[in-house]
Amino acid sequence: MASSYPSQWRSPKVLSGLLCAGLLVLYFIGKGGSPSGAVSIEASSSAMKAAHGASAFGSDQTLKLDAAIAREVRSQLISEVKHLQDNINNGGKIWPPVANLPESQRKRILITGGAGFVGSNLCDRLMMEGHEVIVLDNMFTGRKKNVQHWIGHPHFQMIIGDVVNPLYMEVDQIYHLACPASPPHYQYNPIKTIKTSTEGTLNMLGLAKRVKARMLLTSTSEIYGDPEVHPQPETYWGHVNAIGPRACYDEGKRVAETMMYAYKKQEGVDVRVARIFNTFGPRMHPNDGRVVSNFIIQALQGKPMTIYGEGAQTRSFQYVDDLVNGLMKLMNGDYDMPVNLGNPDEYTIKDFATVIHKFTDTNSTIIHMPATEDDPRQRKPDITIAKSKIGWQPQVAVDEGIRKTIDYFRKELMDTGEIIPTGPDASRPKPDMAN
Repeated sequence: MASSYPSQWRSPKVLSGLLCAGLLVLYFIGKGGSPSGAVSIEASSSAMKAAHGASAFGSDQTLKLDAAIAREVRSQLISEVKHLQDNINNGGKIWPPVANLPESQRKRILITGGAGFVGSNLCDRLMMEGHEVIVLDNMFTGRKKNVQHWIGHPHFQMIIGDVVNPLYMEVDQIYHLACPASPPHYQYNPIKTIKTSTEGTLNMLGLAKRVKARMLLTSTSEIYGDPEVHPQPETYWGHVNAIGPRACYDEGKRVAETMMYAYKKQEGVDVRVARIFNTFGPRMHPNDGRVVSNFIIQALQGKPMTIYGEGAQTRSFQYVDDLVNGLMKLMNGDYDMPVNLGNPDEYTIKDFATVIHKFTDTNSTIIHMPATEDDPRQRKPDITIAKSKIGWQPQVAVDEGIRKTIDYFRKELMDTGEIIPTGPDASRPKPDMAN
């Protein structure tokens, strides 16, 4: 696109002056000043005149130069500078602080689905420990904002791609998280959900086999279906409707586990399987339609809090930091059979709605809608194996985690405006929430 500015403004002298102006803007920012204030623009103009001599420009051209600086410097630099300001930590660095691991201890780790809710929190932990992290995400439910604070870091790489396609790289560990996990999202395209759990898992196992990497699959408590055993131990085979609306996810994860142990037995691949129960915390997708996010968003906006069915169905909720700890302990431990990762504290959905109502101090009413198909009546993990084999149990109380999650969603609402919660029907993630 042709520039609208006079040709003499595009000379090396003027361009170098603009560079000086930009650097001066960055200098003021580093000193805590505001790039959008008059001081920055006036200082930039002075820098230009000092660099090239006031006589080089007439009064009209000086005014036009000031306008050019405002357009060129402010429009092209301010947005980027704001990003830098938002990410500067107390040490004056652009990225969060990371440990300095020796090469012999630093691992190259792939996280599929790494821009999603759990994946991005896991990414933070691994980066801060000093490892090199590669995030692979097709951005269906992943959000760039979840990992943008690492972009440009020499230990971080992000690949926009899909696990259903083969991937070739050298890695030491693979955390395979890729797959929509909320019912409205995984039911939106059930065939793609099945492909992600089957073809995607095969591709990651093929990569693990080629490069001799250890691979962890994030399976799910959904493999237990609507359980007839309570709480659910890893030895329970489940009670699943193979042709119901949840089957694309439930059965997809079940066959993914089968693939993991087939590769272990036949090819000697080093595998780990985590069966994750309901998890909540910062970076949950605002439109994922899950009970925690929906209740909080509805309550903060003073909208009716929706319970599907009578609310007697139970769930167990764990905070995301506890889950990340469990995933890392499982990956780096010696136990290689499936492990439940969840919080045994059990709530009815009705009681949980009351807790959210109390903590948000809302005037929302609680209403009931028709129950959803194949909604499990009860869900609670038996974490005996997690305690004994990997030394893990939840550390964050549900009440504490809820308060942190409420703070997160309050900020989301401030940043994005009104959020319309997703109902139980199949739904694609809202485009304005995908960034």
